[in-house]
Amino acid sequence: MSVGADEDGPKVERLTARVHGFVQGVGYRDYCMSVAAGIGRSEGRAISGYARNMPNGSMVEVVAEGPRPLLERLLRELHQGPRIAEVVKVEASWGAASREFDGFRWR
Repeated sequence: MSVGADEDGPKVERLTARVHGFVQGVGYRDYCMSVAAGIGRSEGRAISGYARNMPNGSMVEVVAEGPRPLLERLLRELHQGPRIAEVVKVEASWGAASREFDGFRWR
């Protein structure tokens, strides 16, 4: 089994994404929760982590853990956001999963 792998599945990784634009006060965090849950349901594997507004008022931070292919799907969706949002830029970085999260929530 590789480091970070589940007993019955692929390696679990961490995605940290900073989403810039008109993304606060438009349901972006709820959108993230919904997308993460939908991807998890469709694949039978959970994505865990959180989405939170950053103090600058124009950015949401998303930290998610799961198999890389699922996180890549989530990352593609982060570029869209809910209809009223205006995503200008998404900065993403990858790392080792900490496994500290239970489910996906907003903060």
